[in-house]
Amino acid sequence: MKTKWRWLLPLAAVPVLWLLSWGMSRDTYVLPSPMTGQIAPEFELVSFDGDTLLLSDLQGRVVILNFWASWCIPCRTEHPVLVRTEQTWDQSEVVLLGVVYQDSRANAERFLAEYGGNWTHVFDPNQRTAINYGVYGVPETYFIGRDGTISLKKVGPVTWDLVSAQVDSLLAAPVAASTAAAGGSS
Repeated sequence: MKTKWRWLLPLAAVPVLWLLSWGMSRDTYVLPSPMTGQIAPEFELVSFDGDTLLLSDLQGRVVILNFWASWCIPCRTEHPVLVRTEQTWDQSEVVLLGVVYQDSRANAERFLAEYGGNWTHVFDPNQRTAINYGVYGVPETYFIGRDGTISLKKVGPVTWDLVSAQVDSLLAAPVAASTAAAGGSS
């Protein structure tokens, strides 16, 4: 009786192997987000310089919104990519914005003094902005088009290939005349 059902074992293994190979071929750090394709939530945050920054002030530009912390090891891994990003595109077209997540100003400033990073960094008191964006942890990066729509949420460190592909795609996307006019006035 036991040998009678042995032929089913290889057939049962096929779907299991297929599911395993499918799961291993996916980038587990690119999570489907219900916010993708939605207008990015507005925020009002204070920069290290004491300036107030609204997301709507950046309309008409591609925004790379990066949540990070000095204690985050993967944030150190992605930091050279962010430095390169800041040096590659003009800020009139692409804005890199670092949001300090669950960290102190002193620690964040020490991190930036050691690793560099001249783009704007802001504080998120009480993590309100992180909650509104659905941040699970750091690093997390949101790519926002010139029209204010979130195109991608990336969990984990970004790579240069991902950043350049996303930014180039968002810069190539058409912008409504009213959006371009609003972005040009900021």
